[in-house]
Amino acid sequence: MLDVFIGWDPREDEVADVARYSIERHAPADDVRIEYIKMDEMREKGLYDRPMEKRDGHLWDVISEAPMSTEFAITRFLTPLLAKTDWAVFCDCDFLWRADITELLDLADPAYAVMCVKHKHNPSEDVKMDNQVQLRYQRKNWSSMMLWNKNHPANKKLTVELINTVPGRDLHRFCWLEDHEIGELPTAWNWLEGTSDPSIDPKVVHYTRGGPWFANWQDVAHADLWLKERDAMLEQRLAS
Repeated sequence: MLDVFIGWDPREDEVADVARYSIERHAPADDVRIEYIKMDEMREKGLYDRPMEKRDGHLWDVISEAPMSTEFAITRFLTPLLAKTDWAVFCDCDFLWRADITELLDLADPAYAVMCVKHKHNPSEDVKMDNQVQLRYQRKNWSSMMLWNKNHPANKKLTVELINTVPGRDLHRFCWLEDHEIGELPTAWNWLEGTSDPSIDPKVVHYTRGGPWFANWQDVAHADLWLKERDAMLEQRLAS
């Protein structure tokens, strides 16, 4: 069994549903347990109490003094505290899975606390998605899909207090870990639309700039695959 957590934002609830559907369609039903990480639920559980504001129509993280493009910008780091399985996966909602997510367990190395695709991503655009600010920070997009080793001793330093008190940019660079405690996954497992090598056949497409659910992002690479997946999901709902 593999616990999988998907970041959820009320503005992109259907997007998260498509990510979930694509995981379930490729993975044996008894091998994955999928949950959404919802900010309000994390607050209710006493796991998340970071102060947040709305500024100029955008979510604003007071501790980081920076905008948040999604409600799960920070809550993703609660994954090892929520997981029941030894290894767990977190991914953003704007993912389309084209392979069995449990194949990641074949790559899991207990020497590492976290494993991810180590992107060299320095975006040129200033906005993304629905006019959200495109932030630049160290190890950008490494944390958009993480394979967590729940029981690695280094992850004991990732406490609720740390998650709720340090700037988000520090969490996204894995500030509680040494470099040698971060393992690397192949790019195909978090292929960034518009950034990653187009010659790679992605196991997972990440529409990090924006996907075809936005009016202005209809022509991105693999938009047709996401639309096809969404339509199949909606047809299944109607049939049931």
